Amino acid sequence: MGSTSTRGGHPPFLAPYFAAKAAMDALAESYAAELIKFGIETTLVVPGAHPSGTNHFAHAGAPADSARAAEYDEPYERLRDTMTEALSRIFPPAREAREVADEIVRVVGLPHGERPVRTHVDPSRDGSEVVSTMDDRIRAEFFHRVGIGELLTPRASL
Repeated sequence: MGSTSTRGGHPPFLAPYFAAKAAMDALAESYAAELIKFGIETTLVVPGAHPSGTNHFAHAGAPADSARAAEYDEPYERLRDTMTEALSRIFPPAREAREVADEIVRVVGLPHGERPVRTHVDPSRDGSEVVSTMDDRIRAEFFHRVGIGELLTPRASL
């Protein structure tokens, strides 16, 4: 499980979350190359934020340390309020987190060799899919250039 925040648009104030997701994405890419010789395919499922049906933003954007949070109030309070409103407007209504589970079921049901290296479920369309497509293509070209193309799935650069 990845996150569009790894390569898509992401707002400030959530750096530890974004860093952790980026690390997990890199780990998954590396494991995919390491596991392919054992016949194990890897697909990175990359959901965007699904605020309906989740507690996605319940504790995001402000530290638990109230003194630290107060230090942010003066320079950032208005920005945080307008950013929260703007973010809520980019999510289409009636999009549920269940879409992610449905995509996992779809990918698992594909025949071996037909599963994508990465699939996105992103109601906000934050640009992650575009950047991921380019990143996957560059990684595939690099693997071929250094002679390890056999460690890529057949659909690695799609």
